[in-house]
Amino acid sequence: MSKEKLVVIGNGMAGCRAVQEVLKHDPHRYEITIFGAEPRVNYDRIMLSPVLAGEKAFKDIVLNDEAWYRDNGIALHAGHAVTQIDREAKIVRTASGLAEPYDRLLLAMGSDPVRLPLPGANLEGVVTFRDLDDVEAMVAAAARPGAKAVVIGGGLLGIEAAYGLVRRGMAATVIHLMDVLMERQLDASAGFLLVEAMAQRGVETVLGAQSEEIVGQDGRVAGLKLKDGRVLPCDILVMAVGIRPNVTLARDCGLEIGRGVVVDDAMRTSDLAILAVGECAEHRGQCYGLVAPIWEMCRALGQTLTQGEGAYEGSVLSTRLKVSGVDVFSAGRFGGGAGCEDIVFRDAGRGVYKRVVLEDGKVAGAVLFGDAADGPWYFDLMKSGTPVADIRETLIFGQSVTEGLRGLDPSAAVAAMADEAEVCGCNGVCKGEITGAIIGQGLATLDSVRAVTKASASCGSCTPLVEKLLKLTLGDGFQVQTGPKPVCGCTTKGHDEVRRRIVAEGLKSIPAAMQGLEWATPDGCASCRPALNYYLLCAWPGEYRDDKQSRFINERAHANIQKDGTYSVVPRMWGGMTSAAELRAIADVVEKFDVPAVKVTGGQRIDLLGVKKDDLPAVWADLNAAGMVSGHAYAKGLRTVKTCVGSDWCRFGTQDSTGLGVRLEKFMWGSWAPAKVKLAVSGCPRNCAEATCKDIGVICVDSGYEIHVGGAAGLHIQGTELLTKVASEDEAVWTICAVTQLYRENGWYLERIYKWMARVGLESIKAQVEAPDARKALYDRFVYSQRFSRIDPWAERVAGRHAEEFNPLSRRMEFAPS
Repeated sequence: MSKEKLVVIGNGMAGCRAVQEVLKHDPHRYEITIFGAEPRVNYDRIMLSPVLAGEKAFKDIVLNDEAWYRDNGIALHAGHAVTQIDREAKIVRTASGLAEPYDRLLLAMGSDPVRLPLPGANLEGVVTFRDLDDVEAMVAAAARPGAKAVVIGGGLLGIEAAYGLVRRGMAATVIHLMDVLMERQLDASAGFLLVEAMAQRGVETVLGAQSEEIVGQDGRVAGLKLKDGRVLPCDILVMAVGIRPNVTLARDCGLEIGRGVVVDDAMRTSDLAILAVGECAEHRGQCYGLVAPIWEMCRALGQTLTQGEGAYEGSVLSTRLKVSGVDVFSAGRFGGGAGCEDIVFRDAGRGVYKRVVLEDGKVAGAVLFGDAADGPWYFDLMKSGTPVADIRETLIFGQSVTEGLRGLDPSAAVAAMADEAEVCGCNGVCKGEITGAIIGQGLATLDSVRAVTKASASCGSCTPLVEKLLKLTLGDGFQVQTGPKPVCGCTTKGHDEVRRRIVAEGLKSIPAAMQGLEWATPDGCASCRPALNYYLLCAWPGEYRDDKQSRFINERAHANIQKDGTYSVVPRMWGGMTSAAELRAIADVVEKFDVPAVKVTGGQRIDLLGVKKDDLPAVWADLNAAGMVSGHAYAKGLRTVKTCVGSDWCRFGTQDSTGLGVRLEKFMWGSWAPAKVKLAVSGCPRNCAEATCKDIGVICVDSGYEIHVGGAAGLHIQGTELLTKVASEDEAVWTICAVTQLYRENGWYLERIYKWMARVGLESIKAQVEAPDARKALYDRFVYSQRFSRIDPWAERVAGRHAEEFNPLSRRMEFAPS
């Protein structure tokens, strides 16, 4: 028996979710073909904001990879936009000339971004925020130094666009017609808090402003003129003023159209062979742009195409969002009105605002800002019409307080949830799907539930509820994943979470990090402060100001303290090379300051031992005068690049190892890292520079350069492992900087590269460094950070910076790490 042909127009979230529902009910019924206008697989549009902000890569937001289409026998035509539906012949045709017959046709074209008909709207640099191409255009604009952005529209997309562009280094201003940001989700009080929160994140907001004209110069956007005459200069302008259902194909082929493609409860259009779901569909006069109702449509459609007639009856909407790191929830009549009663809670210290609206003794709406954990509870009370008079006094404090004071079992509410109750709004996962997967597939951990059901796999706000379902279903068999070891006793959070949240929540100072991450101590300790200081330096180059009091004495004094209280001074010698002038300057310093010991180090440097702290600035001044800078021998960062003589002098040398070492050191010096970093470049496999026991080593061969990583030669002795092989010196530099940046961004404070490699795995490092786009992104971030790092700290101290550190009358207690 031949299969029916199901053709889907739209390779986005709705179209692929609908196909998943069909496959779930009857995987063998249809021969499925999907057409997508974008030249890529299905991805999570909700997660475009983190991609714009640099927090995720495209691969992180892919929902259905190429293997999914292949494994399910689906023919995907990505990059082929359908231009015609021939209902009489039951054929769809594309602009590229493809023609595909169908028995059932599913329309999932989504919506189109609204472009205001302003003068200048067609200038280059005017974009929307709808797909990955828009994101790439914004990222390219943000790469220009000093670039500015203007975003028209203060809804969710506009705010996320502005926040992402600020994270990329741009100055961004949001222009909003209304007097309240996100007025469809927030009341005036919550909108005010959002304006404040955005200002803290570097986003300027102009409310009650009407756009008049987009100003151009040489065919490109140069600014936005407002009705009041103000002109806001910009290098890119983002229109984020709404969406409208994409109905062009449906209208052209004669289907019934309202605002969207009109469908019945079974998701059928006016042509029973054609169905529609998602943002392009209109059901009972409503078009939906949120995930939850679209997933409900897809479930009904799956039943219609496999089991008879599905039944979608419309959706009661709630919105739970993370707007630029701030939790927001709203549902129902959150603005109140005649006959309503408001219950309000504010916590100025935490930036929390809650408003629950009651009508006739029941919850009619709610808006939560800064703490949205109880949003689903209020929503369930609202949907069920539960009388709340007897819990009125504690209602605003949330479910845990209210039910705890009533003596209820904390797990009773979770057990009482209907199987159809939604748990994960991002991915439309209900309670029954989660508990069914736990029982049916033997899931026992949060990660396994995420992998199978996608619940809590996006924004993560539903994670506590998913864990409660695991506990409820497995009983004592469930052990909460405690995660990694905390950074220190001041917090319960591990290094990975601290690093992730510093970036995700825009925490840009140690006090902000301690507040945002809920540190248990007021000022931290000698373990966490240096870690936080490094994580902030790495996350916000050029923005965060180094906190010297969060560094150990060696890094504060820019010299290594010795057991007698004196210091060692190691000037930098690029690639181990020096000159008569440098050697003469060192000799003069030794005699002038009566330095008791001079030693050649294993890293091809000269160490001056026994320098008095009071003499350090003067010693540095004399070395600076000879053109020498700090060797950072004390630093959690790049220390040395050891070399052999290479092809210039050695008869076995295959490449210019000395030249490469000098180039690397001159480019990478000053860069901070979780722990010390040592490099070496050997000109041939004889390995005279001992590159295979360094953090990163290069072995030159006739055909190019072998890049090795993860060696150690201290307390722990370990050889390197081969990371990759490249053909040119340029590629060697790019790769070494990329792997260094990967380590800088993901290593834990005081974790050497070999320990980091053992923790994350060599293959995961290879995957990111060998992929050209990922390598370039890492390299570019390293280059950007170096703009603020290649500054000689000796010269700064000679000029008077932190002079109190070297004043005997202002000495503080000095300590070194154990």
